[in-house]
Amino acid sequence: MNRRILTLMVALVPVVAFGVLLAAVTVPYVSMGPGPTYDTLGHYDGKQVVEIVGTETQSTTGHLNMTTVAQRDGLTLGQALALWFSGRQQLVPRDVVYPPGKTREEIDENNTADFKKSEDSAEFAALSYLKYPTAVTVAAVNDPGPAHGQLRADDAIDAVNGRMVASVEEFTAELRKTKPGQELVIDYRRKREPAGVARITLGDNPDRDYGFLGIAVFDAPWAPFTVDFHLANIGGPSAGLMFSLAVVDKLTDGRLAGPKFIAGTGTIDADGDVGPIGGITHKMTAASEAGADYFLVPVDNCYEARSETKGLTLIKIENLAQAVDALNTLRSGGEPPHC
Repeated sequence: MNRRILTLMVALVPVVAFGVLLAAVTVPYVSMGPGPTYDTLGHYDGKQVVEIVGTETQSTTGHLNMTTVAQRDGLTLGQALALWFSGRQQLVPRDVVYPPGKTREEIDENNTADFKKSEDSAEFAALSYLKYPTAVTVAAVNDPGPAHGQLRADDAIDAVNGRMVASVEEFTAELRKTKPGQELVIDYRRKREPAGVARITLGDNPDRDYGFLGIAVFDAPWAPFTVDFHLANIGGPSAGLMFSLAVVDKLTDGRLAGPKFIAGTGTIDADGDVGPIGGITHKMTAASEAGADYFLVPVDNCYEARSETKGLTLIKIENLAQAVDALNTLRSGGEPPHC
């Protein structure tokens, strides 16, 4: 064999080997970068992102966009290097995103549960801000169970055996007076339906000596209409603030955003307090590229957000009431609190 050809073939061996490594070897990293952004005042897959049925709502203006972080797992060495060199992606150790000891399915289930909880908290925070009164609210009904088929999740319980109950504590006190086999009379309100009366024969439970109703209840602001969020699970609770603002906007004058393009992020609890999130700069990149001019930033994320503003005006947010005030100030030409 020609010595020159042999030398060339020998020289190509490490190049080919490196190419195989780039294409076939996976690395223990996950990429994080700008993800999709959705207008909570708009539509997704043919439905309103935030749909309120059973009461009058207002036509809205402007944008209130929630933002996300895109993740890619199972990266090859070549993909990881390409993403890193792009400057748009961050590589983080896989264990940070997917903790050892948990399967991918378990983590996805946790993210779905967190997202559902964020929807509930967003609704409760908005209703509380709008001064809807608190009621003893059914969270779940056991199936099978004594109350199955008579009470439903989201029913508001007003009275037990003729006694008004205004809190879970008062409801539980009345239930403790009962015995298994006794009939319990419950006055309830149901969303988008007339109020009703349920007559339920109590069961027994080895953990208690009083009657078993088979429901879980909690104290929550209650309204006679339904609020639904039509977005697939986007992973985690960081859409809470923007969901709440959309509910408030649709139930007030519809002009919270004015003509402006506003985006943001932040968890929210039922009391309306806004919490920090991860990936703030990636979300800001997504917002800027979508056309946003203003970005709502949880106060605990302000330091990181200021490091790379992406051309956005950063508005500092601590709770839902302050977020509404900030947007009203912005719409009227004033200066909201900045990061």
